[in-house]
Amino acid sequence: MTTPSMRQAQIVELARQMGEVTVEHLVETFAVTPQTIRKDLNTLCDRGALKRTHGGAMHPSGVENVEYEARRQIAPAEKRAIGRAAAALIPDNASLFINIGTTTEAVAQALSQHRGLMVITNNINVANHLRLAPNMEVVIAGGVVRATDGGIVGEAAVDFIRQFKVDFAVIGVSAIDPDGSLLDFDYREVKVAQAIIANARHVIVVSDSTKFTRTAPVRIGHLSQAHSFITDACPLKSIRDLCAEAGTQLVETGSGA
Repeated sequence: MTTPSMRQAQIVELARQMGEVTVEHLVETFAVTPQTIRKDLNTLCDRGALKRTHGGAMHPSGVENVEYEARRQIAPAEKRAIGRAAAALIPDNASLFINIGTTTEAVAQALSQHRGLMVITNNINVANHLRLAPNMEVVIAGGVVRATDGGIVGEAAVDFIRQFKVDFAVIGVSAIDPDGSLLDFDYREVKVAQAIIANARHVIVVSDSTKFTRTAPVRIGHLSQAHSFITDACPLKSIRDLCAEAGTQLVETGSGA
C-alpha cells in the first residue's frame, strides 16, 4: 500500500523529471481523489519541495532553504525518534562529530544522559545544549557563525575538524536525491560536513522522510559513504536498494512520539 509520504516523494520525482505536474495527471497516475492530490501538493509546497501553479505545481530551482525556525516545526516527533535511535548506536566514552541541523540537534538532546563523551561540533545549538550535561566534554569549532542558525562554517572550521579522528559522526542533510546524493544549500557548510565524514570511523546520516521530497544544489557526498542511515520512513526503493548494496544499516523509526 502506498503511504502519503511515499506518494509525495514520487510526486516530487515526477515534478523533477517533468518540470511541472497537474492535479489531473497525478489523479490518474496514483488513482486517488483530486482532494488527496491537492492536500499532497499543499503539504509539499509548504515544505518548499514544490511551488504551486494554476492546476498543479512545479519543481523549484532548489536554491532556497526553509527558514530555520520553520524547519524546527517540521516532523518534530519523527526527529525525536531519529535522535533516540542515533543515540542508541553511540556508546558511553566515545568521541563524535555533530554537524549543523535540526535533526542533529535532536540527536544531541538524546545524548544528554550519556557519560564520558567527547563531542566536537560546528553547531552552537548543540554545544549550548550539551555543555550542561555531566561527564561530557564539548569542543566547538572556530569560524564564521551563520546568523540564521548558529552554524559555524568556513575554512577555519574545516581546518579545525581535520585535527581530529573520532569514533562517530552524526550528519544531517537538507535533501536526499533518489540516487543517494546527500545535498545541502551552503557550500561552506558542505566543506565542513565533508571534513567530518572523512575523519570519522562510523558515519551516521540522520534525516526525516521530508528530505526525500526536497532538493538542494550542493553535493555533500553519497549515502553509500554512511555506515548507518536513520530515518522515520524510507519511501524510495532506490534508497533501500542502495543501502543493501553498500552495506549501509537502514534504521526506520516510524512516526515517533
